[in-house]
Amino acid sequence: MIKFNSNFKLIFLLKFIIILLFFSFKSYAGNVDTEKNEVVLGSSNAPVKIKIFSSFTCPHCADFHFNVIPKLKKEYADNNIIQLIFIDFPLDQAAFNASKLLHCLDKKKQISFMDSVYKNQNKWTSGSAIEDINNNLKKIVKNLGITPEYFDKCLINEEISDKILEGRINAHKKYSINSTPTVVINEKKLEGSANFENIKKKIEKLI
Repeated sequence: MIKFNSNFKLIFLLKFIIILLFFSFKSYAGNVDTEKNEVVLGSSNAPVKIKIFSSFTCPHCADFHFNVIPKLKKEYADNNIIQLIFIDFPLDQAAFNASKLLHCLDKKKQISFMDSVYKNQNKWTSGSAIEDINNNLKKIVKNLGITPEYFDKCLINEEISDKILEGRINAHKKYSINSTPTVVINEKKLEGSANFENIKKKIEKLI
């Protein structure tokens, strides 16, 4: 059971205030660049872009990752019809830490990282303190070449942390995201259940 939502919300709120103050002096508040935070599958030339906002501690996100993503990849992404864009929307501190690790990795290892973290979600998220969960996560990602030293260094990387939080704020403002997974197809938020059949209907209307 994750017990860090309140602390994470405090961090998120403080970051939100700072960014709003920053943008009050700028004219491009709606143009926060979050592309560097994205992990993608499929061609950038695909006519349908599907953004998936998810949190690594969300059971529904893990289910979506293993039961919906493979079908979308096989039927559409592999045929250059869609591009899947994975965007972090951490709901708690544990998910936030996992997201930081994702973006500390080489691009070629990121999908494998997502697979491993979601597959072992119940194992690494079990703990009564964030320190326990971090230690669990260290064991899970060790086979990806993430040493304990690199793990600790990544968690205090302010540039990566800021980008993830800014992306979360931007997504919340732009798409009114409050839960995960949230699917956005060609810039329109998917209504209803985020299952393969529902997404397929939207894709077929666009191609």
